[in-house]
Amino acid sequence: MFNTFIVQPIFNLLLVIYSLIPGGDFGIALIIFTIIVRLLMWPLLKKQLHQAKAMRKMQPELARIKREAKGNRQLEGVMMMELYKKHDIKPFSSILVLLIQLPIFIALYEVIRIFTSQREQIASFTYEIFKGIGPISNLIVNPNNFNQKMLGFFDLSAPAVGANAVNIFVLIVAVGAAVTQYIMSKQTTPQQSSKKSLKEILNEAADGKQADQGEINAVMMSKMTKFLPIMMFFIMINLPGALVLYYTVSNVVAIFQQRSILKEDTEEMIEIADSADKPAAGKKATLKAREKQAVEGKVIRIVAKDTTDYRSKKEKK
Repeated sequence: MFNTFIVQPIFNLLLVIYSLIPGGDFGIALIIFTIIVRLLMWPLLKKQLHQAKAMRKMQPELARIKREAKGNRQLEGVMMMELYKKHDIKPFSSILVLLIQLPIFIALYEVIRIFTSQREQIASFTYEIFKGIGPISNLIVNPNNFNQKMLGFFDLSAPAVGANAVNIFVLIVAVGAAVTQYIMSKQTTPQQSSKKSLKEILNEAADGKQADQGEINAVMMSKMTKFLPIMMFFIMINLPGALVLYYTVSNVVAIFQQRSILKEDTEEMIEIADSADKPAAGKKATLKAREKQAVEGKVIRIVAKDTTDYRSKKEKK
């Protein structure tokens, strides 16, 4: 089922793109394929970023809930779910993009394996509707003619560090994967209001001071932002160059997507602030009406109080 519903569609999309490139260039085809995948994921990415920003805004409320619950995990969980429901936040929706990316990444590894080391399977994985296309039919007849290089020089089937050689191009792309991973994480990581290190926070907690969960989360996020790119680099140098290229290009496109979404949100916030500073005429009229109503209510209450005092005096007489 995995081959039928995930591997085969990816294989055929990549094959069609490859066939449309004059001379056939696997690297260029892979870049175009990656951009298409990222554009298709745009709505999910936009939703993910909005949810992540909403979660960050909720941190003070979550800290308040933690204080009020006083260690009661069940009560804390109920109050958190009520808060999420109130603000339409789905805590686990942020991992949806990752859950979609992971099968694509695994399937792409299988596709690369077919194109590079098991080319006799090209015919069986190709949809019948595409077998009549000239370059594809020629590739089915002569599978060894598949060009696994980018720009005719860089072999995308080999890892950056092989048994006998170092693939310089893939090594550079692996460095690019690490750098773009850092930029991506930095874009969505909130700025630390406190400059305390994790060690300082833990020392304060040992001295009896209650640790601020927000500070701990911010420090851990900062550490992860720095550690994840290093980890990704060592993973990438052991993968085929095509996968490294896919991951790096995917990160580059994601950086521009995130920048665009975050810019839209900033402009929207500025517009809201401007509209708040310049209320409409209708809003001014409503405000005056409310002020008038408040004054009338105050007068009525005073009159009622005076009448009560008068009656009580009359009864005494």
